[in-house]
Amino acid sequence: MPNDIFSALADPTRRRILEMLADHEELSASQIHEQFQVSPQAISQHLKNLLESKLIRVEKRAQQRIYRIDTDAMAEFEDWSRSMRRRWSRRLDAFEAVIKAEMAQAAKTTNDPEES
Repeated sequence: MPNDIFSALADPTRRRILEMLADHEELSASQIHEQFQVSPQAISQHLKNLLESKLIRVEKRAQQRIYRIDTDAMAEFEDWSRSMRRRWSRRLDAFEAVIKAEMAQAAKTTNDPEES
């Protein structure tokens, strides 16, 4: 199974776990499990996937494992996402300019039959 950030974020349960961790600075595995109607093993697998994709960190405290968001990884992902959004915005702006120019040319041709 790929351990990249996109695979991790593709699953709604893992996204929900990240949202929970964003709302609370840290949560134990049992606190996370309490919010879902799946087995502890299933939540453990989701947490393992998030750990392998480096979206969360774990700390052992006595018998508990405490999870929190890896803010460095999230910031890196946010930077990448912002960069992609800027690239697409530039491409869409260029596309919009081409469409407007073509529409203006078509309107001019329609309004000026001598130019045909």
